[in-house]
Amino acid sequence: MDVRTPDRKQPEQRRGIAVRDPVENQLGLEPDDLPDGLVVADETGRVVCFNAAAARITARSAQDMIGLPVEKALPLADLEGRRWWTVTDPYGGLAIRAGQPERNLLLPGGREVLVSARYVRLRPLGPVHRLVVSLRSTEARRRTERSHAELIATVAHELRSPLTSVKGFTATLLAKWERFTEDQKKLMLETVDADANRVTRLIAELLDISRIDSGRLEVRRQPVDMVAAVERHVAGLTGTGQRPERFAVDVVRPLPALWADPDKIDQVLGNLLENAVRHGEGKVTIEVAPARSDPEGTTVTVTDEGPGIPEDSMDRVFTRFWRGSKRGGTGLGLYIVKGIVEAHGGAIEVGRARCGGAQFRFTLPVGAPAFMKESLFGTFGSLAPSGAAEPGGIPPATAGGTPTQR
Repeated sequence: MDVRTPDRKQPEQRRGIAVRDPVENQLGLEPDDLPDGLVVADETGRVVCFNAAAARITARSAQDMIGLPVEKALPLADLEGRRWWTVTDPYGGLAIRAGQPERNLLLPGGREVLVSARYVRLRPLGPVHRLVVSLRSTEARRRTERSHAELIATVAHELRSPLTSVKGFTATLLAKWERFTEDQKKLMLETVDADANRVTRLIAELLDISRIDSGRLEVRRQPVDMVAAVERHVAGLTGTGQRPERFAVDVVRPLPALWADPDKIDQVLGNLLENAVRHGEGKVTIEVAPARSDPEGTTVTVTDEGPGIPEDSMDRVFTRFWRGSKRGGTGLGLYIVKGIVEAHGGAIEVGRARCGGAQFRFTLPVGAPAFMKESLFGTFGSLAPSGAAEPGGIPPATAGGTPTQR
């Protein structure tokens, strides 16, 4: 970037931005296009560029900053109150320095800003020809820090209850084993086991969040029978005391083949169905149908007859720590569900059902491996044994609920 001196009355400089030379003009990039603040000072230490982001971050007029000494345009201090320009001395310090790493500094009024600097020299060990300063707001970092603090607080709260129970029951059993009947011992051990499972689930959620946030969530694809997976979860819920007539499985055929990670699909279905049972009311309907959009895929819709989700909360359903009207849980489940679905290349949405309840719908693409894309649909039917379900199809026997085919 060729930054002109302020005495040249270019219209771009009157707006507080740099002027490009003809070669760089081909890039079509202006300093105001940059998302971060950019301040450039010439060899005399006077500001020749002050872009719009810098003006927004510092709450100063870009036009007024042009031509000022950089230490006056950016009166920065470190967290101990020392003047940053005096400490770093970019123009008079060691000539081997290339710049300053990013750090938290303070603007007048105590506003924090992330600042880094680059010293541009025309030759090694020569004087500073141009000082380039980058400014970034700390709001994104603060949001991240708040999110981490909320996560730690939630984890501490969720761990305290089961661990207290485990510690209490095991200490009691060790101290007074002979005084309890076999039934009492069994009840205590079952409680310890349930609480240990709760801790295990929480740790698994934390690992999933870490992988989702870092983009390292692995998807191990293999053929998945979505209808069988749905019915397995319905059977599990009815086995824990839910009425079978509360569930309805509606299948729209023919279904395309589906390649996905079966464990993660179970995690998605389990979370959505448990939410429908816990927070919803009436009948829970699960529809499995071919995707209406391109590319080809499978759509699963979970609907309940409860009060639904308020309109003003729709945008926050898939964020961390969101909970419905009924308290309970970590508020991480739907965030993980969204991460898993998107890791498969799919999408998930929430809305209001016709009956007024909540409706969650996710769509997964076929996801077949590259070497099978050409032959998958032509050979799968011939490979399936007579009476067996095709991938994504309906098994001969059903568990829980009442499947309906269309």
